[in-house]
Amino acid sequence: MNGPIDGLMSTLRLTDTGARTNEDIFTGPSQWMPTGRVFGGQVLAQSLIAATNTVEPDRHLHSMHGYFLRPGDVAHPITFSVDRIHDGRSFSTRRTQAFQHGVPILSLIASFQTDDEGLEHQADLPGDLPDPESLPSTAEVIGHIEHDVAKYWSSERAFDVRHVPSPIYLRVDGEHVPRQAVWMKAIGRLPDDQKLHRAALAYASDYSILEPVLRAHGLPWATPGLKVASLDHAMWWHRDARVDDWLLYTQESPSASGGRGLSLGRIYTREGLLVASVAQEGMVRAPRG
Repeated sequence: MNGPIDGLMSTLRLTDTGARTNEDIFTGPSQWMPTGRVFGGQVLAQSLIAATNTVEPDRHLHSMHGYFLRPGDVAHPITFSVDRIHDGRSFSTRRTQAFQHGVPILSLIASFQTDDEGLEHQADLPGDLPDPESLPSTAEVIGHIEHDVAKYWSSERAFDVRHVPSPIYLRVDGEHVPRQAVWMKAIGRLPDDQKLHRAALAYASDYSILEPVLRAHGLPWATPGLKVASLDHAMWWHRDARVDDWLLYTQESPSASGGRGLSLGRIYTREGLLVASVAQEGMVRAPRG
């Protein structure tokens, strides 16, 4: 493993403090970010690991609904409290809240299920998309730029992200449409533990999910005065997958209004297996004029 993956694994390695109220208490570190704010995908993934640590190992994470309440501070660790809401014969439900400075920064509910058989179908993988090897990496697109965010995105993130049709870091090329796709893969191998892979998939799902909102209006990330923040995040895991293999993340925004934009996503393996679905609404405030 290399630096970015070591950093991700360290972040997901929570400490059980031994403290108990009517909830389980864990703590975890914050990853450095050039903005000074905790990456939303990080606190999502950590909250899911905290919840997973309180369920039986034969129960697997299958859904999550969370709200981002306050920006996190990368200079301080995060405390996670897990409420064991319900344990049934097949399903377990947990509520995790992430705290800094005594106030919650994220609140989510996650559901876990034992392996079961049932009906099977899925949406098909979109055809005629380029292979990830034919697309430029983030490092190739913005690695030459002398800016803290550009340097971080190009060389310190744990995932390689490659856009279809093209990235919107500096400009929006082509037609301004509310949809895109990205190939993504962890930069290094992860342990053979689906608990980690599902949490890491939640982590990576937050990177680009709101970009279809920006693409539709021709707004690159570099737009002066642009403000974007995740408000909530929902995710469903349908099947096992490894995040250290290429995954295709299709994304579409059906609506933007009231200073908010909604995006929906589907995540496929390279072979076409639908492994997860995602929904997120974010605050999007574009400069006037």
